[in-house]
Amino acid sequence: MSSTDVPADGVTPEKVGVDAESRMVDVGDVRLHVVLAGPEDGAPVVLMHGFPEFWYAWKEHVEPLAHEGYRVVVPDLRGYHLSDKPESVSSYAPDELAGDVLGLLDALDAPDAHVVGHDWGGFLAWWVGLHHPERVRTLSALNIPHPTAFRRAIYHDWEQRLRSWYVLFFQLPRLPEAVASATDYRLLSDLMRRTSEPGTFNAADFDCYRAAWRRPGAYRSMVNWYRAVVRANPRPATDRCDCPTLVLWGAKDDFLSRSLALDSVQYCDTEHLVVLDDATHWLHHEEPVRVRNELTKHFEKARA
Repeated sequence: MSSTDVPADGVTPEKVGVDAESRMVDVGDVRLHVVLAGPEDGAPVVLMHGFPEFWYAWKEHVEPLAHEGYRVVVPDLRGYHLSDKPESVSSYAPDELAGDVLGLLDALDAPDAHVVGHDWGGFLAWWVGLHHPERVRTLSALNIPHPTAFRRAIYHDWEQRLRSWYVLFFQLPRLPEAVASATDYRLLSDLMRRTSEPGTFNAADFDCYRAAWRRPGAYRSMVNWYRAVVRANPRPATDRCDCPTLVLWGAKDDFLSRSLALDSVQYCDTEHLVVLDDATHWLHHEEPVRVRNELTKHFEKARA
C-alpha cells in the first residue's frame, strides 16, 4: 500500500483515543486519508461517512469490529478532512467517487469487501454495488435510499422535495461556503444537534468536526458532492442490486422519509431491512451497539 505522512494537525485516531493507524493512501487520481485497524488478513470492512462528517463518524465502531477480526478501513472520502480536495465540481461525480473506493481496495490488495455507508457514504456504497458488484461481499446502507428510489421520490413526492431543500441552496456558487465560514459553522453544528437525539453530539465532537470543516478547501469540496450530482443527474447502469444488502434506517430521520427504506429494498435481490424506531438520521451514533450487531450478523450471514 502506498502511503505518505499524515498531516500533524489532523484529527487522527491517536488524538481521539482510538486504537488504529492513520495513513495517506494513493487510490489513483487522489490520495485519501484512511484509518486502519484489525488484522491485515481479516475480512475487509469499509466504513464510509456522510455529510458533514469524516472518518470520526465511525469512531465507536472501529475497535469493536477490529476485535472481532475484521480489517477495518475508514477513509476520509474525497474532499473531506485530510483527503485530497480537487477544485472542479466534476471531480465529485459518482463514477469518480466510486473509483476511489475501487482504488482503495486495490491498494489493500483486497478483491472485495463488506461495504458500509451512511448518508453520502451510503449513496457511494449503492453506486459501487450497482456498478461493481464483484468487489462487494455485502452492501450496507444506513439512512440513504437506493438511487432510483430517491430519484422517483424527488419527482413525485412533495414532502421529500421539501425535506431536501438544502440541496438547492448548495447549488449556489460560493454563498454556502461564505455563510458557513462566517458563522464558524454554527448553523451546521446546530443542524446536527437539532436533528439528533439529545446528547448524541457533545462539545468535543464539534471541536473535531470544526477542525475538519475549517481545513482549506474542505467545505467547498463537501458541497461540491451536491453540486456534482445535480449537474450530472446520473442514473445507475442498472436498478437491480444483486449484492447481499442490508438497509438500516432510523425512523425519525428529518431529511428522508421512512417510505424510502421500503422502496429501496424493492430493487434488491437479497435484502434485509431493519428499522430503528427510536433513532434519527444519525443512528450509528445513537445506537452504535445495535447498528454494529446488525452489521456483523449481515456479514456472517453472507459468509455462511
